[in-house]
Amino acid sequence: MSSKIPVGVVTGKDLVALLEDARNRGYAIPAVNCTSSCTVNAVLEAASKSKSPIMIQVSNGGGTYYLGKGIKDPNASAAGSVALAYHVRAVASYYGVPVVLHSDHCAKKLLPWFDAMLAADKEYYDKFGEPLFSSHMLDLSEETDEENIDICVKYFKKMSAMDIWLEMEIGITGGEEDGVNNEDVDPEKLYTTPEQVWAVYQALSPISPMFSIAAAFGNVHGVYKPGNVVLSPEKLGKHQAYAKQKLGCVEDKPLFLVMHGGSGSTASEIATAVSNGVVKMNIDTDTQWAFWDGIRGFESSNREYLQAQIGNPKGKDKPNKKFYDPRVWLRKGQESMCKRVMDSCEKLSAVGTFEPRFGQGAPQIAEKGGKKELNVISVAVGCLAIGVAVGMAIAKK
Repeated sequence: MSSKIPVGVVTGKDLVALLEDARNRGYAIPAVNCTSSCTVNAVLEAASKSKSPIMIQVSNGGGTYYLGKGIKDPNASAAGSVALAYHVRAVASYYGVPVVLHSDHCAKKLLPWFDAMLAADKEYYDKFGEPLFSSHMLDLSEETDEENIDICVKYFKKMSAMDIWLEMEIGITGGEEDGVNNEDVDPEKLYTTPEQVWAVYQALSPISPMFSIAAAFGNVHGVYKPGNVVLSPEKLGKHQAYAKQKLGCVEDKPLFLVMHGGSGSTASEIATAVSNGVVKMNIDTDTQWAFWDGIRGFESSNREYLQAQIGNPKGKDKPNKKFYDPRVWLRKGQESMCKRVMDSCEKLSAVGTFEPRFGQGAPQIAEKGGKKELNVISVAVGCLAIGVAVGMAIAKK
């Protein structure tokens, strides 16, 4: 990979260069949903150890959780998503690899959340010359193709002015995620046609080249019994061939494609998808399980030390603090999640694609003297302004 791609959060031309590198060299970047600083750090650790770029995603529900489930406020999902973004920007560069900061599925009913994040992006862009997030996803697959594309065009014009990447979905991913339930959808709708993909390209490419398409090929959110899900990643190759023929270009893979429902997919299915131009794969369910499994294993092995603050097999007066300290058992969850993300890096052929550059760590939050560094006053003022913008964006709805 080009040494010109910086470490830490990448946006604009750096993001384009990163995704072009993935497409040209035949690897894809794991995109992992995170709900806490603990899970963010586990994912960043995995990327650094794998010598791989990584994508940190936040969903609408994840943003609400990040803010705190005890807060009942219409701005909760946006405020939490922005808070997660600031956390990633504060720590990402210390891990020595490129990081894409992304928001996940946004259905039509969740557009106020999307508007609020764009308001935060605008505030950040006006101050620092780049958006807060690298990219955002619109999932309007529940709507007609015409409305889906029309809404994407409307938003993409706003996003392109800030150099924000758009990921859109055409066709339907099965299963259930973040309140969108497609478990009983018509199976035929789980397979996007080349014509549908080309319609998206025709609508978005005149605006900016910074977009990717989540074309359905039987994908399902979650993990289901083997045989219940039939993936056809070879269909992605047909989308690329159709676009190549329409464009009359030399490039065999002119489209940036993404894969949803990566949890539970086989290594061969993933490899076929990547070979057909997938540059990003979502993973959530498997990493959720991995985090829990690490904690479950620790509890199982140390159960007798976790029943009281004092008293264990070594003596009734022996303290147990070193076992119930959250930094101990949460770390076990992190370690297990880290291993699972590293497994995804391997399956996506991303391992070793970026040699980590350490010693360049600095919070990517404020500009001063041409060097990105943490400026507490700027951060405080920026957070206040973004909070006001978020509230105003939602109040207008």
